[in-house]
Amino acid sequence: MHMQTLITPRQLAARLEDRDLAVIDCRFDLARPEWGREAYASARIPHASYAHLDQDLSGKVSASTGRHPLPPVDEMASRLGQWGIDAQVQVIAYDQSPGAYAARLWWLLRWLGHGRVAVLDGGLAAWQQERLPLETTPLLTPTVQAHPGRAARRFDPRPDKEMVVSTPELEELIASGQLACADVVLVDARAADRFAGCNETIDPVAGHVPGARNHPFTDNVDAAGRFLDRGRLRERFAKTLEGVAPDSAICMCGSGVTACHNLLAMEVAGLKEGRLYAGSWSEWIRDPNRPVSRGTA
Repeated sequence: MHMQTLITPRQLAARLEDRDLAVIDCRFDLARPEWGREAYASARIPHASYAHLDQDLSGKVSASTGRHPLPPVDEMASRLGQWGIDAQVQVIAYDQSPGAYAARLWWLLRWLGHGRVAVLDGGLAAWQQERLPLETTPLLTPTVQAHPGRAARRFDPRPDKEMVVSTPELEELIASGQLACADVVLVDARAADRFAGCNETIDPVAGHVPGARNHPFTDNVDAAGRFLDRGRLRERFAKTLEGVAPDSAICMCGSGVTACHNLLAMEVAGLKEGRLYAGSWSEWIRDPNRPVSRGTA
């Protein structure tokens, strides 16, 4: 079965022994960067490998990048190969619950030309709620944590540059008036208070890119962290897009991570996929000459 968006815990449990299935644990906490790896080492979905947001799913931070720049293609391909992923493998990504970090791996794989990837709906919390088994054999925690029972494969990347928007490209869209004319819509996945510039606890500058619209990624899931149904997601994105074609959307957030959750939710809703502003807010504010807006609009 070729899955491209979501998989339920029961569906995943039925396929765990499939040699062409790779499960990747993406648990992470911005405030405690090693928490996810430590949690993985003590208990995980059987056969899962571990992906660290900072070290595996992002490139090196520089004075001009955001907090989680895209990883170099060759490095990402090498990691995927170490996790036993090639063109035949169905990848399942999961995190602690709502999919904020798992969606980053989902998007990276699609960017590199691999469509066989889905996110575990509800994450590990949903898996445990279903009382499904965990693997608890203690594991060492090297930089790249491949499950010891999974053999390496060769991953051949085919990056799609059309899926990514750079900061210079966004600056040009703003300068040309395309955002103001609603030819393109910039969708920010951060919480409403951060978007408005009222409660910025992560980045040194508060606010949002002028012309952006707020669609918090948490609006894509229910109280249990599971994605809303297709109809409700379509309704919510219709309000955000306000008539702009979904494939004209550019998704951003604080650092290019939770924006991927909005892109996944759009795919779940059956909408054409937009693009990712990978640098996002934390890259935008690197240059103090770039404009900043505050408030809800």
